[in-house]
This record gives sequence, structure tokens and C-alpha cells, in this order.
Amino acid sequence: MSPFIRPDWVPAVPDGMRILITGATGGLGRALVSMLREGSDGVIGVHGASQSFEPAPGLIPIRRRFEGEADCRAVVDEFIAQAGGIDALVVLSGSILYTGHWKEISEDEWRREQAVNLDQPFFLARAAMERMTVQGTGGRVLLTGTESAIHGGSATSFPYAVAKRGTECMVQGMAREGAPHSILVNGLRFGFIESGFHQRWHQRTPQQMDERAELVPLKRGGHVDEAAALMIWLLSGWSAFMTGQMIPLTGGDWL
Repeated sequence: MSPFIRPDWVPAVPDGMRILITGATGGLGRALVSMLREGSDGVIGVHGASQSFEPAPGLIPIRRRFEGEADCRAVVDEFIAQAGGIDALVVLSGSILYTGHWKEISEDEWRREQAVNLDQPFFLARAAMERMTVQGTGGRVLLTGTESAIHGGSATSFPYAVAKRGTECMVQGMAREGAPHSILVNGLRFGFIESGFHQRWHQRTPQQMDERAELVPLKRGGHVDEAAALMIWLLSGWSAFMTGQMIPLTGGDWL
């Protein structure tokens, strides 16, 4: 199968759009920030664990500690204080901290997985939607899921998959509440995307990555730019009649 060939154009959001991205220092986040800056003139808040981003015109690094509800609200409020408001939230933060079989997971480990992958997105989205409602100008919220969640996950990523299945419910419920205020809430159900996620959390080797790609009908992993382009489309005016949806990007995985 042919590798991904990048098109000669990129999607764009309206100029001046104020977008907060959590998990911006991962592979997906970097690709999204880069493509947004290439095609649009907006204000981007980048939240992540590393020092990867430095302040620049249109770019606001946020390096605040990130755990419970208060932290999530503080991240949103810090961005609003610097950007003058918030038009979109993209939640890319998440992790697989426990990589053993789910039969052996402890209660504390289980709760930690849910806190990172379900609780934090909820508190971030709720805080952002509250601010968007007060602004009265609508907004966008993008959450992330995983294709494996609708197939029961795997033995070693089961807690993560459970949290991501909960995210799908969150997308629908929040979309229903946000619609009267023109706040659109959607999600992306990723398949095997070569973003560095599998190497970071599962220590996958290049051989294992190649073997996993062979299981995809298109015989390759998704490119981070393909994911970024889809996210930008969901932030753009072309998706103004879409809310409460989980959009798969899988290369035909699980067919």
C-alpha cells in the first residue's frame, strides 16, 4: 500500500479563533498546532508536560500542574485570561499508565486511569462550555476516543478503553446541552495512528509497529497530519451542522 502523501493544501479555521489544546506536546498535538499555524491566524493555547513550546505571536504555552477539577478549571481560566476568551477546546491529553492485564489491576491503579482519561476531559469540557455559554458566541469542543473501545478494548488497555467508551457518552450528553448555545461537541475515534502513543505507553518496537500496521486493511498506520486535518475540519465552519458525533479515523480497522 502506498504511504501517506501530504496534500498541497491544509484546512483552516476562522482568523482570530481562540483554541486551547491540552496534550499539545504529544505527536497529535504537535501536528495540530503546526497545521493550525500553517493555515490560520488565530490564538492557540498549548498545554503539555514538556517545555516544547515557547511564547510566540499567537501561541500561549500553559505549563500549569494538571490533575483534578481545580487544575482543569485553572488551565481554562489561564488561557482565557491571556487570550481574552475561548472559542474551542481540543482535549488530546491522556495516557495508559497501567499496562498489565486488567485482572491484576489494583483499585488505585484503576482509579488513576479513569481520572486521567475520563475525569480530566469531563472537567476541562465542562469548564470550557461554561465560559463559552457566558460569552454567548458559541464554541467547539473536541474530545478523543479509541476505536478499540467499541470492541471491548484489549486485556492490557482495558481501563483506558472503558474511559474512552465513557467519553463517547460524554460527547453525546454535552452536545445536547451545548446545542441551544451553539456549542458543538464532537469526538474522534482514533484507530492505529503513528503518533508515538504506542511507543510511549506500551514500549512498542519498530517491528511490533510494522506488525500492527499489517492488521489495518490499508496496511499502514494513520499519519498525524491526517488526524490534524480532520480535527481542524471539525473546528471550521464546514462542520457547523455536526454535533454529538464520534468520527472514526481507522484506515478500515475492525472491518
